[in-house]
Amino acid sequence: MNKILIIDDEEKLRGLLARIINLEGFEVIEAGDCKSGLKKLDLQDIDVVLCDVKLPDGNGVELTLQIKEKHPSVEVILLTAYGNIPDGVQAIKNGAFDYIIKGDDNNRIIPLLNRAIEKSSLAKRVKTLEQQLSKKYSFDSIIGKSKTIQAAMELANKVAATDTSVLLTGETGTGKEVFAQAIHQNSNRANKNFVAINCSAFSKELLESEMFGHKTGAFTGAVKDKKGLFEEANGGAIFLDELGEMNLELQAKLLRVLETGEFIKVGETKATKVNVRIIAATNRDLQQEIEAGHFRQDLFYRISVFQIQLPALRERIADIELLARHFATAFAIKTNKKITSINPAFIEALKQHTWNGNIRELKNVMERSIILMEKDELTVGHLPYELQHFSTSQKQLSAFDLASAEKVHIQKVLNYTNGNKTETAKLLNIGLTTLYRKIEEYKIS
Repeated sequence: MNKILIIDDEEKLRGLLARIINLEGFEVIEAGDCKSGLKKLDLQDIDVVLCDVKLPDGNGVELTLQIKEKHPSVEVILLTAYGNIPDGVQAIKNGAFDYIIKGDDNNRIIPLLNRAIEKSSLAKRVKTLEQQLSKKYSFDSIIGKSKTIQAAMELANKVAATDTSVLLTGETGTGKEVFAQAIHQNSNRANKNFVAINCSAFSKELLESEMFGHKTGAFTGAVKDKKGLFEEANGGAIFLDELGEMNLELQAKLLRVLETGEFIKVGETKATKVNVRIIAATNRDLQQEIEAGHFRQDLFYRISVFQIQLPALRERIADIELLARHFATAFAIKTNKKITSINPAFIEALKQHTWNGNIRELKNVMERSIILMEKDELTVGHLPYELQHFSTSQKQLSAFDLASAEKVHIQKVLNYTNGNKTETAKLLNIGLTTLYRKIEEYKIS
């Protein structure tokens, strides 16, 4: 039931209005002054306030501003015995839904209430969706307790509050877009647009049009003006995935945006100015791309002001079970299945796998396993053949084969040092050259 708060110091008039509104199926709360009205707003979930302009301890026009600042989804309808244009104008400026005269406009009250409730309900739904979105893309939504992922999250959390450009690096499937979303949602731009584009998904011409927009007639098929993603993201952030795939000519235009906040649309002559935060990602080694002449060094320095390396899944073995259980629960709900347990051998097989596709590969494996599950327990038999085979043969090999044991040990130390080969060589008490030879020999990635 929708709640209406009536604030009026005339008790008889307030009571009469309350009875009329109550008969229409609304719950009515009453207050005689500003102070008690504000208190009831804090204690109850009010939809609409009907408020007299002249009150013993204040003015309804000024009270409207206080209400809207503290309770933005609450709509305020002001009632006055003597209407005047300046008050009416100021009331609307302060956020009032409407400003009506007592007696003359009584027949308008119920229709007005219904429209105000519709607007209030919409505002509350939008707020709920924003909260859900914020929760979905917050750092709390990133699953993992390993040192490597926690270190990456700590860096991302620190840079989120700034407007600094961020470069996320790491293998495909490590969750770079999830991190980009979390950075945006925890920034002061969170209420503005976040747009994403995969730079490897378009040709050079199409990518330029998607990013910067075009004017009518700029090329064959350009039948009308088009806004680019940089314009769509104005005030917010843009996520450029697979940045290393971008053409050198486009890299120059991107560099200009970073340096001046301006770009020129395809077929346009004047510049368009935007205020956009850039978060980019790549699975390529951009330093190697620079040496090969495929990536601009000046762009690299501008885009990588703050660089975050996301760990591969094999570098965060401790998180595999957490991620697997999360995906299992999600896919069980999606497929209307019930899971009571996951066999320990199932988890062990996941931990033994190399996960070249990282979290994306694990997610796919878990979806497949849930689909194959007939009872309520996940077992090794639900895994793809290569994971089942690896989980049995690899254990036997590791137990009796010295080279295999050495490979596993080197991999563990590399995971511990986050891939730092110099530190790994010191911990293993071997030369760096020897370590590189063994990495190549054992095909350690």
